[in-house]
Amino acid sequence: MGLKDFFKNRQLKKAEKLQGKIALNGSVNGHDIKTPPPICDDVLCSLWTKCQSCKELLYTSDLKKNLSVCKNCGYHHRLTSQERIDQLVDYGSFIEIDENVLPDDPLNFVDLKPYKDRLKEAAKSSGVKEAIITGYGNINNSPVALGVMEFQYIGGSMGSVVGEKITRLVESAILKRLPVILISSSGGARMHEGILSLMQMAKTSSALKSLHEAKLLYISLLTEPTFGGVTASFAMLGDIIMAEPQARIGFAGRRVIEETIRQKLPKDFQTAEYLLENGQIDMVVPRTSLKNTICDLVRLHKQNHKPIGSNNGKGIFHEMPILARI
Repeated sequence: MGLKDFFKNRQLKKAEKLQGKIALNGSVNGHDIKTPPPICDDVLCSLWTKCQSCKELLYTSDLKKNLSVCKNCGYHHRLTSQERIDQLVDYGSFIEIDENVLPDDPLNFVDLKPYKDRLKEAAKSSGVKEAIITGYGNINNSPVALGVMEFQYIGGSMGSVVGEKITRLVESAILKRLPVILISSSGGARMHEGILSLMQMAKTSSALKSLHEAKLLYISLLTEPTFGGVTASFAMLGDIIMAEPQARIGFAGRRVIEETIRQKLPKDFQTAEYLLENGQIDMVVPRTSLKNTICDLVRLHKQNHKPIGSNNGKGIFHEMPILARI
C-alpha cells in the first residue's frame, strides 16, 4: 500500500465511523456535525516529498525550512527562480527588470507541436515569462545585480530573450557600478531558436568582457543541472565560480560521452566535487552558507576596489581589485 492509499483509507475509515455515530445519535457530544470531505490526493502528496537521493520521505514543510536540503543525506533539491531569490536576497529588496521582454518564434519552429504553444505551456506551468529573472537586490545590505535561471521553463534553456536579459543586466550593472551574480540551472541552448540561441553564447560573453574591463566582480553560481551552451558561455566565465554540492555540471551528457569514447566514466564524473578536484571551479558551497559566502566575496571585492585614477600614481596594480580575472 502506498502512502497516498494509506492516508485515503484512514480518512475514509474516520468518515465512516463518524457517520455511524451520527446515524445512531443524530449528533456527536450533543452537537450536530457535518462529515468533512476526504482529503484530496493533491493535498496528501503535497504534505510529503521523497528525497531524490536517499528516497527518504520528508515533511514538505520541514524540507522548505531547511532550504530544500535533505536533513538525512544533504541532497540539494532544485529550487524555482523565485525560491532562490527569496533565499538569497534581503526581504523586499529585489526589483525585477526587463520582465516584459518576451520570447517570439522567429523560425516558425514546429516539432511535435508549434514552438509558440510550448512557450504558452511553459509560462503556465512555471509561472514565469522566460527562463531567467533579472533584477537588482541586496544581499545582507550589499547591492548586487542578480540573474536567476528557471529550470521549469523549457529546461532553463537559453534562447534569444535569455541572452538579451543577461546582456541588459550586465550593461546596467556597469552603469550602476554593481557586482553581477548569475545563477545557472539549464540544459543549454534552446534548439527551437536554432542559430539565434547559439548567438547568445557570444553575446553574453562579450557583455561580460565589458564588465571585466570595468573592473567589476562577476560571481557565477552553478546549480543542478548546468549543461550545454550555458556551461560553454557565461556560466564558466566568472571571476569566482562556485557550485552547490552534488550539482551536475558539464557540456554533453554522461551517456553521450561514454558512447563516444567507449569508456566507462567515474561515478562522480560531472559533479561539483569532481570539477573542484580537477580545478574547473573555485568552491563548492552548501546552500545554508551560500548567502553569507556571496556577501563576504562582494564586500571583499568592494573593500579592495579603487576607482582608476585614485591611486596617486602608485601603478596599475594598485588600480585593480584583489578578485580580478587572470
